[in-house]
Amino acid sequence: MREFTTPPLALPPPVGGLADAVFDHALEEPLRIALGRKGDDGQWHDVTAGEFRDEVLALAKGLLAQGVRFGDRVAIMSRTRYEWTLFDFALWTIGAQVVPVYPTSSAEQVFWMMHDAQVTAAMVEHEDHAMTIGSVIDRLPQLHRLWQLDEDAVQELYEAGAHIDDDVVHRHRRAVTPESVATVIYTSGTTGRPKGCVITHGNFMFEADTVIERWEPVFHSKRGDEAATLLFLPLAHVFGRMVEVAAIRGRVKLGHQPQLNAAALLPDLAAFRPTFILAVPYIFEKVFNAARRKAEKDGKAGAFAKAVDVAVRYADAVEAKAFGTGPGPSPALRMQHQLFDKLVYSKVRDAMGGRVRHAMSGGSAMDRKLGLFFAGAGVLVYEGYGLTESTAAATANPPERTRYGTVGLPIPGATVHIADDGEVWLHGGHVFQGYLNDPKATDATLHDGWLATGDLGSLDEDGYLTISGRKKEILVTSSGKSVSPAVLEERVRDHPLVAQCIVVGNDRPYIAALVTLDAEAVEHWLQMRGKPTPKPADLVHDTDLETEVRRAVVAANTLVSQAESIRTFRILAHQFTEEHGLLTPSLKLKRKAIEQAYATEVEALYRA
Repeated sequence: MREFTTPPLALPPPVGGLADAVFDHALEEPLRIALGRKGDDGQWHDVTAGEFRDEVLALAKGLLAQGVRFGDRVAIMSRTRYEWTLFDFALWTIGAQVVPVYPTSSAEQVFWMMHDAQVTAAMVEHEDHAMTIGSVIDRLPQLHRLWQLDEDAVQELYEAGAHIDDDVVHRHRRAVTPESVATVIYTSGTTGRPKGCVITHGNFMFEADTVIERWEPVFHSKRGDEAATLLFLPLAHVFGRMVEVAAIRGRVKLGHQPQLNAAALLPDLAAFRPTFILAVPYIFEKVFNAARRKAEKDGKAGAFAKAVDVAVRYADAVEAKAFGTGPGPSPALRMQHQLFDKLVYSKVRDAMGGRVRHAMSGGSAMDRKLGLFFAGAGVLVYEGYGLTESTAAATANPPERTRYGTVGLPIPGATVHIADDGEVWLHGGHVFQGYLNDPKATDATLHDGWLATGDLGSLDEDGYLTISGRKKEILVTSSGKSVSPAVLEERVRDHPLVAQCIVVGNDRPYIAALVTLDAEAVEHWLQMRGKPTPKPADLVHDTDLETEVRRAVVAANTLVSQAESIRTFRILAHQFTEEHGLLTPSLKLKRKAIEQAYATEVEALYRA
């Protein structure tokens, strides 16, 4: 199949902007709990729709009083926290355009984005961010205001705007239309200087309303309960931003968690108790690996492995029945599944707060077996696909017919087309308006409303999309063999000891790989074998560990021909990190930067 369209469910809004939902909801249900906010006491506190409306209104007044005007671009540089959402909707209320900046951005990255977007004001989280901007402020003459959250910026703005009438704010809000620009989100820059994606209020409303209309039943853990989600994705990324908008528009209780690591996240999941979550595969991998390590420490590795097998087979049978290719789980399999639900699966669900029954995954590919395991364990993960340029999700798996290992069908109202060279093209109300100040890049990407994604993929007979890699990442060996690295890298990463894998081989005689290790998993692996923990530089020479990684490489090679297989690999002492410029903020590999940083190690892979 070369093209597939899903009929629309949500019509593009004819009038208004994103902030209208805040005021409409407060008018209709002022006492409904709209958000959860974690206080300085570490406890979660409810925020009603009426209270949030009042805070948005007060902040909007303050922004006007401080000189922010309709159409101005204002940067936000912060981790994911309540105040980001507050600023987003206050800025949208007065027709300003938000420019999100990753909190880990370097001074030069900050300069480029603020200069390119002609940012006139900025909100930062703390002093380090203020100093980062301060180091380049002499090159940003258009930047007139800088507020710092940890210096009580919100209260300062409340007081500054106290004298402004409500009607002044509402006149600004009524001037916002679906065609108005809501945000300029800069791409993560894996292949060069970041480009600013211009996304309108209408783009976000179409995307959010479509997701709400199609997937609203999965927001709840059981019929009739309050829908709630904990947002821990970075709000500087389009996925996190879409979650924020959809939660506010869909009347889902929204909480924020600023740290994307298990030690900080798991306690807040337990305390906030979301009914569904939206995450990247990394989070589900962490939950699964933590459960496996605990079972091994408790001497129950065999039982856990059996529970995984039962979950995968159970979910696989349910999937087959949904597509009419099987009868569903057998009575014996149902009994085994019921037993392990009490012994194992319930504990996996408890790790995510106890109420999660559904989740959405995006940002990168999820292994089919991992998706089947979570489905069998009672948490249905709907994998999707999208880009900044498509305002997040362009495809997603439908709740009633999830096909694990694919990224699903086009969202309602969208079309996916596969070009002659295998490139995925997208069309619909979610497609962005173009790149800021870059007509050449816009013309190369947008073709009569069609978005050329740069990703390679295929549609099956039912219209489900599978992504096979990036056009720009295809490796061509010196013998002329084209190799997509993604499938190999993902399979190597399936091994619990492997953190990252990058495949190399462009203009080389064969394919090779650099592999990094998961420190927590390796430490557990060593303990279980009674081995001491050596220094990272010595660990990479452990022959038993090398054998484990070799198994992962051999497993990956079964997916491809001999000419495409990984011939040799090298284990590195340290992981690729964003701080060293080797990962994007969304955890994607910066291939050129990694190959340059590890040029010596790459050369060693090809020595006779």
